[in-house]
Amino acid sequence: MERHAFALKINEGCFTAFRQTVGEIWEDLTGLLDELEIRNFSLWNIEELVFGYYETEKALPVLSDAQKKRYAVLTGKAETAAQWISPPEAQMRLMYHDFGIVRENKELIRHRVFATRLKGDYQEEYKRRHDALVDARGGKVNPGPDSNFSIWNAERYIFGYDEIDVTMEQAETEASRQATIDWEVKMLEIMEWYTDDVDWISGAHHKHIQCIGHHR
Repeated sequence: MERHAFALKINEGCFTAFRQTVGEIWEDLTGLLDELEIRNFSLWNIEELVFGYYETEKALPVLSDAQKKRYAVLTGKAETAAQWISPPEAQMRLMYHDFGIVRENKELIRHRVFATRLKGDYQEEYKRRHDALVDARGGKVNPGPDSNFSIWNAERYIFGYDEIDVTMEQAETEASRQATIDWEVKMLEIMEWYTDDVDWISGAHHKHIQCIGHHR
């Protein structure tokens, strides 16, 4: 399975128009997704940002001429209210992964999707810190509860997508909480949050990210 991500920024004052456009093109869009065997497609909104995630069996699908025309029409409608940060046909940079055992049945999955912004050109430092986490696992597969966790980068934006098996979640311990705080405080040296993951550390208010579309 291959994982892919994309992102847009909604033009100022165009939030309602963008949401309406998503509704207008949804049936045609999902029909094209099915033809291309794209699955687990979702759209997430936080303030002016939209993050998209989807999966394919192998590489990015090759579109026929007819499909390219349909795709151009669909994306053209979206572009009247938003601008691409990273388009679907390009591969957004994968900064971190912990794929574990992926659950095909999503009924008992809780999503954690987040967005942050780097304070400067810290892309390589962000990647270095997360590569160390991957190396520390030593190639071992995570049995859960995180089963499909990836972090992506476009420009100075960071987007995270995580599928959590709720049947495997455990109560937080004081040690695990402190470890999370230590990691987050260190990461706040180079980034700032869009979503509300960090409220319990800083007390700052951030809007919660919302799912505005999902197609299995």
